[in-house]
Amino acid sequence: MRRSKPALRKPEKRLRVNRLIRAREVRVVTEEGEQLGVLDVADALREAEQRGLDLIEVAPQAEPPVCRIMDYGKFRYQQRKKERDSQKKSRQVEVKTIRVRPNTDDHDLEVKAKHAEKFLLKGHKVKFNVIFRGPELRHKEIGRDQLLHFVEMCKQIADMDQSPRMEARNMTMILTPRPEVLDRLQSAKKTAPESSDQHGEDEGQDEEGRGEAVQDHGDGEGPVQESGPEPPPVQEDEQAQAQPPAVG
Repeated sequence: MRRSKPALRKPEKRLRVNRLIRAREVRVVTEEGEQLGVLDVADALREAEQRGLDLIEVAPQAEPPVCRIMDYGKFRYQQRKKERDSQKKSRQVEVKTIRVRPNTDDHDLEVKAKHAEKFLLKGHKVKFNVIFRGPELRHKEIGRDQLLHFVEMCKQIADMDQSPRMEARNMTMILTPRPEVLDRLQSAKKTAPESSDQHGEDEGQDEEGRGEAVQDHGDGEGPVQESGPEPPPVQEDEQAQAQPPAVG
């Protein structure tokens, strides 16, 4: 019985730093972008040590290899940040689905349109499905009018990504957020970390902790100040017990 070969893993790209650089000569660039020319690797290492930085081989495939003098920790942080940003941009946009029937009344259509607006303002695409059953297929123009009504209600924030068309027994249409909506979302995401940094560490509590705090002060009053030890219980009962019973 033949065994299947294990899948080959893509080797992790690791940068050579300082003494791990194998080339004899390297082209050296400073952290500010200044070209120091082609140097012997020992001279390049000496130059990096004098600056209190690292020598990083950033382009090993070049001839000679290109090395940069900078802090290795800072360099890795910048690389990870670029990777995270590229992953965010490569994520597929989520598509939300809204279903209606040809006999859906105008009030329900307005409610559906408000739901669609919320999805679009969050950067999602919205797919509208008009579901036909039996004899309703004879009146496809009703479904088309409904979809065009959604387009009219969302025209300020959305563009038509897919025009109305039949898919089996459904008529579908897709709206996508307009570029200015996506730009506002992107700018809001960039400014959000800056605003959150201004708060104290207490803002980092989880939702459960915040829920408990609301329950403790749900009466609308301020935080209850800690008081001293509770006073001893009233001695009325003891005094009553010490008195002799009244004579009838």
